[in-house]
Amino acid sequence: MTGADSYAGSDDGADDAAVATAAARAGAEVVRALYGRRLARIDKGAGDFATAADVEAEAAILGVIRAARPDDAVLGEEGGQRGAADAVRQWLVDPLCGTLNYAVGNMLVAVNVALRDGAAAVADPFSGEVFITDGETAWLRHDGADDALLTPTPATRLVDVNLDPPFPSAPAFRAVELLAHPEFVARFRPRVVSTTLALAWVAAGKRAAYVTDGGDLSGSVHFAAGIALCRAAGCVVTGIDGAPIGEAGRGLVAAADEETHGLLMSMTRGRS
Repeated sequence: MTGADSYAGSDDGADDAAVATAAARAGAEVVRALYGRRLARIDKGAGDFATAADVEAEAAILGVIRAARPDDAVLGEEGGQRGAADAVRQWLVDPLCGTLNYAVGNMLVAVNVALRDGAAAVADPFSGEVFITDGETAWLRHDGADDALLTPTPATRLVDVNLDPPFPSAPAFRAVELLAHPEFVARFRPRVVSTTLALAWVAAGKRAAYVTDGGDLSGSVHFAAGIALCRAAGCVVTGIDGAPIGEAGRGLVAAADEETHGLLMSMTRGRS
């Protein structure tokens, strides 16, 4: 047995993981199908934009969730809130994380689907990988291969740092200054992927850590799925100041292990 059948901690979690997986795959199919086409940009202000791929992928995801969970609420990056914002069950959907990458022909993008405080899936439209959690365990699914448990490790020493504005914690904390910290230079190698696919990579052992500034990211459509994966895989997940992620939290540090997390905290704490 593989996937949700062998790894799920509960029937409900397995069922929700299956819904998240199907929804993320549906969105990924749209993203892959529209790749390389000339797509009009839909201006969202402050330099942000969406494309037809974002909108159509979200529609495909919503279709899967609506068919399987018609009573659940959904918060989508493009369509906003559907259903009660305080619903007990709410899905958080980012149909195309890395829109700018995608718009310029870069394949580093992710499709994120998460049930708040529950199951989640992150799909890589171009590798065919889907990173899945039922809320307790996390695994990787790839067509033609057996499912594999996600196993975080700091072995790569690669740390992905989000450098996109805004910078809410400046001047106390600036991600770019972390990259110049002497101990960071000695211990790690920075990467800038500019998509939360990097969070899934931390859970899978392809990154040692991920760092981003920001406010409370636990309910963010961009970050919820990746955070769920990292937690289920056994990563150390906190804000940039070491505090738990929540309403009072700031930003995100997801590290493969306690040592890596401690090193990053020692580099940021004095600036936070």
